[in-house]
Amino acid sequence: MSRAARLEAAALPPLLDRVDLHRIEAARALDPRTRSELGQFLTPPPVASFMASLFERSCEEIRVLDAGAGVGSLLAAFTASACARRIRPSAIRATGFEIDPRLAAYLRRSARACRDECAGAGIDFTARVIEADFIRSAVEQLDGGRPRPGMPRSFTHAILNPPYKKLNSDTEARAALRRVGLETGNLYTAFLGLAILLLEPGGELVAITPRSFCNGPYFRPFRELFFREMSLRRVHVFESRKAAFAEDKVLQENVIIHAVRGGRCDSVTISSSRGPGGGPLSVRSVPFEHVVRPGDAELFVHVVPDDAGERVAAAFARMPSRLTDLDVGVSTGKVVDFRAREFLRQEPDRGTGPLIYPTHLASGVVRWPKRGKKPNALVDAPGTADLWMPSGNYVLVKRFSSKEERRRVVAALFTPESAPGARIGFENHLNVLHRSGKGLPAVMARGLVAFLNSTLVDTHVRQFNGHTQVNATDLRNLRYPTVEQIERLGRRAPDPGLPHDELDRIVGEVLGLEHVRSAC
Repeated sequence: MSRAARLEAAALPPLLDRVDLHRIEAARALDPRTRSELGQFLTPPPVASFMASLFERSCEEIRVLDAGAGVGSLLAAFTASACARRIRPSAIRATGFEIDPRLAAYLRRSARACRDECAGAGIDFTARVIEADFIRSAVEQLDGGRPRPGMPRSFTHAILNPPYKKLNSDTEARAALRRVGLETGNLYTAFLGLAILLLEPGGELVAITPRSFCNGPYFRPFRELFFREMSLRRVHVFESRKAAFAEDKVLQENVIIHAVRGGRCDSVTISSSRGPGGGPLSVRSVPFEHVVRPGDAELFVHVVPDDAGERVAAAFARMPSRLTDLDVGVSTGKVVDFRAREFLRQEPDRGTGPLIYPTHLASGVVRWPKRGKKPNALVDAPGTADLWMPSGNYVLVKRFSSKEERRRVVAALFTPESAPGARIGFENHLNVLHRSGKGLPAVMARGLVAFLNSTLVDTHVRQFNGHTQVNATDLRNLRYPTVEQIERLGRRAPDPGLPHDELDRIVGEVLGLEHVRSAC
């Protein structure tokens, strides 16, 4: 068993038990709506303890940052780990930011408990609890201003469970972040980016975050900053979406990352476990090039925790094509319904054309019209002239899969027979695969649907996609078989509604990947 596995399975230090009483008390006392508004999810002790165990650097005086510190669970875990090390620091200077005054009160109590723990271990401990906006304070310091009283200019360590919440582009926080070169649309990547910039060279970061930063255009600027400034050392994933924050009913997929400011990254340790408090822990070391593919301008982060997944990743690495090589384009549907509200009609009628929503996709095909809340038609008028596409063979992929769907990638075939009309409207929650804005050859469209609906693709996409959204950039970044193989799939699987087992068998045979099917 690895050192990390032993630490995860070990009993929690008494200090964490004491501080966890604060977490439980605070969770009961805080208004759930306020916690949701602030993006607060308090760290359970097993998660905190595991995170603290990942730090490697030892130094005489530690300056540790905990931004969005909550009740101090991470600070307590970090302190307990430092006190238990064979080579201990002589001093710990802790800085904890917490904007909620009720949580800040608990944080001060936790800091006193950390001080008492360090006194018994011969470590000089001081803590500064800053009850203020971390983004504003960090930007003021990084933008050339003076640091807050008691706050160091840089840190040797940072341990974070940052808040999860969107940041609108017109907010004061977004404007402040741009002053220091940070462009991001979520609080958690804002906190991470600022913590990175506050680390000294060689400083370490350990954080638990949503996995959503691993892909997609919205997080690309953050990925650029991260890989420019940091050397990624460790990624840990939980097999269950509910594992990390079960008590808070968080369904977001989370990862724990460990990285160092500067330096060279040759290999990354990838680990996984069923939950934070135990269960099998698989650990493997992979070349950095397996995590971020060479030449990938999007810098997608591929997390493959086991050998079976590696076989799937290797199979995709060998696939020769991108969509551009297939002469296939992808774009989002042109109809944004709230902007075209006056032109929407519940039922098709004279002067309208078919309007296709994700709800019309079922078992690999389009079933239109459909009774329900969504409109089925769009008025053909000057105001909608730019929203149509000519009827033809299209591959439609849902941009958002529902919680009930087993598949991350849900594709369906649209043909001229799916809905009558010379022109078709596709709603904005659909990705549309086309050829120069028109339909695809029928056999290619059928082959692409078969490929995209395979378990092989679904397994691979989950290696870099930690949420339920599949956007056009993801589909462009995916690798595909040759034109000939896709056409052969279209002939072998003409029915888009084939059972998944049969579809997977055909895909494995056509692509020569029968040996990989067992990994899916």
